[in-house]
Amino acid sequence: MTDSDATFDSVVAPDADAAAAARDRQTRLTKPPGSLGRLEELSVWVAACQGMCPPKPLTRPRIVVFAGDHGVTRSGVSAFPAEVTAQMVANFDAGGAAINVLADVAGASVRVADICVDCDEPHSPAIGAHKVRRGSGNIAVEDALSADEAAAAVAAGRRIADEEVDAGADLLIAGDMGIGNTTAATTLVAALAGAEPVVVVGRGTGIDDRGWMRKTSAVRDALYRARNVVDDPLALLRVCGGADLAAMAGFCAQAALRRTPVLLDGLVVTAAALVAERLAPGARAWWQAGHRSTEPAHALALAQLRLEPIVDLRMRLGEGTGAAVALPIVRAAIATLSSMATFDEAGISDSDSPADES
Repeated sequence: MTDSDATFDSVVAPDADAAAAARDRQTRLTKPPGSLGRLEELSVWVAACQGMCPPKPLTRPRIVVFAGDHGVTRSGVSAFPAEVTAQMVANFDAGGAAINVLADVAGASVRVADICVDCDEPHSPAIGAHKVRRGSGNIAVEDALSADEAAAAVAAGRRIADEEVDAGADLLIAGDMGIGNTTAATTLVAALAGAEPVVVVGRGTGIDDRGWMRKTSAVRDALYRARNVVDDPLALLRVCGGADLAAMAGFCAQAALRRTPVLLDGLVVTAAALVAERLAPGARAWWQAGHRSTEPAHALALAQLRLEPIVDLRMRLGEGTGAAVALPIVRAAIATLSSMATFDEAGISDSDSPADES
């Protein structure tokens, strides 16, 4: 693989005419203008992404959990051991994880992709179909990836997005699983936002004060190593990201190129999206933030992308869970725009009618 595998064509913006038609229809529905708040904004976004008004109901939302290990875990930055990543991949496949439960509630299906889990063999050939390597490097002291591996990981994410869109996915959610991945994600956000480690480092899986200090030190050291590549998104993924983060970046960018809406999850996915926006400028117009994590770096990443979270439930699990919780709200937004009656259809006088004047 070469850098050309991470070169993206221009992103086409969502359909402005469909968005205008959706806004117009919102003014004619049997309710005061703006009274459904954020639901109205989301309905306009979906209409623009689909290029039609009213928008169609979602029939095949798809969640892809990108799994990978990070060498920085050896620096004591997590409350859980690295072998949990492979164990959780098996749990996803068995349907026993939080994301499996929440996906069922939201009417979505789940796929797990082993991008760089540190195990002898992938859990299954399908799960390991796009594996790049066994674990990523310890970003505090070495590059996460080689240049070829970084490009290969971005290309893997692109292929996964293509596979899902070609199979009929009409909305995508990226999820993450990887012990140590919030350390790499926080480093990416801090590098791109120019933030100090002490401001953005959170508790991740629930580390104590000593763990937080170790994590802050690791982010500081990784930031120093990445100081000369901040303006090169692929190099940044190579130096202080990881194969799973690079694949998520490719996935989010490719979904935009394929004109498919995406709900972003928490810190790790949003950090990858922050890089993806630099790989494919304009991609963020195809994304919504599913939720706001309790991780401080997540709020900073959302601000950088100028995205407002749909829900804020103090979640910090990852896996795509926050976005899955937000999915029924997107469905509700679509339904209100497409199924509510207009004033004319219901025979109700609207606020501009002469009958309402006194």
